[in-house]
Formats: sequence, C-alpha cells, structure tokens
Amino acid sequence: MKRRQFIVLLGGAAAIAATPAAAQHWPARSVLVVSPFAPGTTYDLVARTVLDQVAREIGQPFVVENRPGGDGAVGVASVVKAAPDGYTFLLSSSSMSTAVILHKSLPYDALHDLEPVALFGGEPGLLLAAPGKNFSTVDGLVAAAKANPGKLKFASVGIGSASHLAGERFRLVAGLDVQHIPYGGPVEALNDLTAGRVDFYFVPIAPAMPLAAQGKVVPLAVSTTTRWPPLPDLPTLAEAGYPISTFLTWCGLSAPAKTPHDIIDKLNYVIGSVLDLPAIQFRFQRMGFKPEQMDAEQFGKFFADDVATTIELGKDAHVVPSDQ
Repeated sequence: MKRRQFIVLLGGAAAIAATPAAAQHWPARSVLVVSPFAPGTTYDLVARTVLDQVAREIGQPFVVENRPGGDGAVGVASVVKAAPDGYTFLLSSSSMSTAVILHKSLPYDALHDLEPVALFGGEPGLLLAAPGKNFSTVDGLVAAAKANPGKLKFASVGIGSASHLAGERFRLVAGLDVQHIPYGGPVEALNDLTAGRVDFYFVPIAPAMPLAAQGKVVPLAVSTTTRWPPLPDLPTLAEAGYPISTFLTWCGLSAPAKTPHDIIDKLNYVIGSVLDLPAIQFRFQRMGFKPEQMDAEQFGKFFADDVATTIELGKDAHVVPSDQ
C-alpha cells in the first residue's frame, strides 16, 4: 500500500501517460457504469464514492445508472450486450455468484461474458450470538452445538443469501449439526436473535455494531483477515480457528468481454490509488465496508473461486433454483 501511495504521489501521472495508445486516449467522453441495484444500497453508495473520485483523477464523468430488476439480471445482461469499447462497465457483485445457484438459467455467463476490472472490497460479517446462551466465544458456540446436535439454530435472510451461505460455511468448517432458519428480512432475523429464538447469525458490520454496543447481541468474531479497528479486542474467525470467507458480500467493476486490456489496466490502477486514499478508507470504515485491492487477473480468479465455492455450498445446503 505504501508503495502504491508513493507512486501516486510522485509518478502517477507519468505511469498513466506511459500506457498503450488505446488507453492514452481513453476516456474521451463520459463513461457509463450500470448498477443492477436500487439507489442507496451499500453497493451503489460504494460505487458512487469510488467512481466520483476516479472521474476527478481521469478527467471524464463516470455516470452510474441504476437498472435493477430480475435479481440483477437485467443490469448484467445489458452490459454483456454492450460494445467492448471502454465506455460501459458493470457494478459487479457477489450476487452474481449466488445467482448461479438461485436460478437454473441466466441470460448471461458472468465468467465468460464479462472481463474483471477491479475489486472495490466487501462487507465483512460479524458472527453474533443471542444473549443469555452461556457462550461468549466461538469455541463456546461450537462446544454447545456439538453437545446438542441438531438443536442450535442459525438465522439468515433467506435461502441462498449471503448470511445463509456464511452460516453453511461455518457449519462445514466447524463440523456442526445445526438448523437453518430463513427469514423474510434482516429485521425479523435480528429480532429473533435478540429474543433468543435463534442462537447465531452472520450480520454485516454496520447494522451489527449498534446492537453489540447496546448489549442486545454477543459478538463472537469478525470475518476479516485482520481485526476490525473499531473492535480491536474481537478476534477474527481465522484466529478462532474457523477460517471462512473474508466478506459476506463484495462488489467491484467488470466490463463486457473483449474490452481492451490496456484500458482495464489503466482503470484498475486509478481505482487502486483511490482505494488507498485515507478519506475513502475512513468513509468506508464508517459504512462497515472494507476496501480490497486486486489487479484484474487476481479479481478474475477471486470471482471464479467464489462461484465455485458457492456452487458447492448450494449443493451441500440443498438449494433449489427458484425457476426449476
């Protein structure tokens, strides 16, 4: 990170100027970024935060256009069909991984119809336990579950949701026999957790923090690779001995297949420099979002691995596609 900051401060402009010809003249006009999500969602706010600064760095507007519908398929499909000229991009996310197990067929193949550009980062999760359950650590939860096979319950916001898959990953890594209780939304799930009707629940950091501060839930661990700064005494799941995915959900930028790689590399570089900015990092921390930098190739592997893991989890959890 320090090396990137040094380059940005002393040689960022020179580095961009040295890119191949196609990227040197790009962008010559405004760039469209399709968001498959409604305005005001976490993904949407993250994209606008990053791309507003990218526009300042590059000198052309990045216009985010919301095209929700069909569980995100409408927005994704519109980008897949766009010209691969560097003027249309997609706000891609972990929902594209879960879509593979929630739908028998999709109007696109995200692994082949899109080019990865850059990961923005993701929402870490807190493993929360209900109060009054006599376990205050991850090992305590695991011990209670193993002493009472099939009796402990974990909440989610629905079959195939990020909270469901996080619970399934934890169940497999810890070797637990627990019940999954799906809810129609986070409010109902959190209400039952605080009331003790379910035993644990993986929740994004932002909505979890106030409940933890009020003592309404017991935070056991965070899913980040390192400890979350506002909760320095809370261990990571890996430290507790149960490594699962760093993020409950993630988002980034993708382009139509065959978009020139020099344009992708230029945009990846600028996004990386933006993610390094202290003001951006501070804002994201307040949102419960963790920035994460990867080059385009690393992001592509990250996405492919996420899809493969999600498919295996879907099989293990007996997730049936809604359109089957």
